[in-house]
Amino acid sequence: MRVPVVHQQGRRRRARYARLLWNGAEVVVTLGVVLLLLVAHQLWWTNRQAREGAERKVHALEREWEGEGEDEGDTGAGAGGGASAAARSGRGSDSGSGDGRPGTGSRAQPRSQPRWDQAYAVLTIPRLGLRVPVAEGVSKSGVLNKGYVGHYPDTAQPGRVGNFALAGHRNTHGEPFRYLDRLRRGDRVVVETRAAVYTYAVDRTLPRTSAGDGGTIRAIPRSTVRPAYGYTEPAHYLTLTTCTPQYTSKYRLVVWGKLRSVRPR
Repeated sequence: MRVPVVHQQGRRRRARYARLLWNGAEVVVTLGVVLLLLVAHQLWWTNRQAREGAERKVHALEREWEGEGEDEGDTGAGAGGGASAAARSGRGSDSGSGDGRPGTGSRAQPRSQPRWDQAYAVLTIPRLGLRVPVAEGVSKSGVLNKGYVGHYPDTAQPGRVGNFALAGHRNTHGEPFRYLDRLRRGDRVVVETRAAVYTYAVDRTLPRTSAGDGGTIRAIPRSTVRPAYGYTEPAHYLTLTTCTPQYTSKYRLVVWGKLRSVRPR
């Protein structure tokens, strides 16, 4: 009679393989969950946080400006008060030319250079349903990741001759410029400050250029990569820049506008 032989070594080997396979599967599942959480954080949570923060900042700026307007109105209640209030706020009567062109009055100009990372204006684009704060600088942590639009340092302020150039995220962190490619010639872009409301009209679009194309934000904007796009004469320009294609940062999309009117607050 034969005695059955149990191959213990083979069983132990198969058990080790099974454990390795199980552990590997656990690692893959864990990595998948972590990856999904990271994607959800980037595409949903950062947008929610940034949009809520940007909306609160817009309301804060509006309340601040309204409060200043009420204070000036109270001061102007007495004899000669209106003139003195206008003088204190730098508001003259010649802020507009009467024909929709930018005026030369001091009221149309910002009072002082904004502090770094300070939100000091509100950008509204009706076609996109967009209303976000504008802050000085284009740093990610201090400006763009808050859902704000950032003003390029050393470019003009709103209402001044030159190029008021702005940057914003296209994806994540509020993605204010996600649909920038939907703008068409003639679309309104409104910039509000404590001093005035500036209305620009979209004029031209550069669908794609390199990330280092600094010519697009010069005082007279003109692409150094695609010279057919841009301008040759001084004017009151607005430049909006963001990444393209979506979910990449390889290229830049550029939209240019020109100032059409200035309305003192």
